[in-house]
Amino acid sequence: MSKTTETLVVGGAPRADLLPPEIRREHKGRRTRRKLIWGILGVILLVLVGTGASYYLALTSQSQLTAAQDRTNELLLEQQKYTEVRVVQDELAAVEAGQRVGAATEVDWKAYIDKIEASLPDNVEIQEVRIDAASPLADYAQADTPLLGVRVATLTFGAWTKALPDTDAWLVALSGLPGHADANPDSINFDEEAELYETIVTMHINERAWSERFVTAEEQAVKKKAAPDATSEQTAKQGD
Repeated sequence: MSKTTETLVVGGAPRADLLPPEIRREHKGRRTRRKLIWGILGVILLVLVGTGASYYLALTSQSQLTAAQDRTNELLLEQQKYTEVRVVQDELAAVEAGQRVGAATEVDWKAYIDKIEASLPDNVEIQEVRIDAASPLADYAQADTPLLGVRVATLTFGAWTKALPDTDAWLVALSGLPGHADANPDSINFDEEAELYETIVTMHINERAWSERFVTAEEQAVKKKAAPDATSEQTAKQGD
């Protein structure tokens, strides 16, 4: 058993709680309700601030969208002013593209034949020329014989000389012409009436003979840089 010790306080302040418990519970409930009310008011305030901010952002976005739409309409109106110019530009672009395609396989044959005549000896006279060239719509037929280069045209000409022609020297001279792929003498005949030798030479020409009238300087520079690589590769294949 435990002993209970009671202490007697002499001269202390008298204390007595005469309020009923119901009143105390009522005071406590009021404080709780006050806190709840302030909490609800705070939430309402946050909702109002968020709603206002969202409305402001929506209004700003709508204003920006309206301004962008107005700017787009202005640009469309400005473009309509230059519709004819755009049509002309498109037509010019189509014409230029057609020129590039149509002249893609063009060779200035008059100038090329003049180069052939200039490369041959002075006593050689060219009488007959036949040309079979590629077209922009179809690839040129290639030879079935291996180790022959790609050609885009075949030029056959008849050369007349008073003396027996030195065809080996002719072939060496022709090999220096631009676009020369290969050349061979097909036949040598003596015309007794004219007292002349007629030599038929067949010369194959590659794409380097194309005039490229509508090719820009930049494109020509790129092709010139790529040409040595292609020539080296072709030489390597022939060596194999």
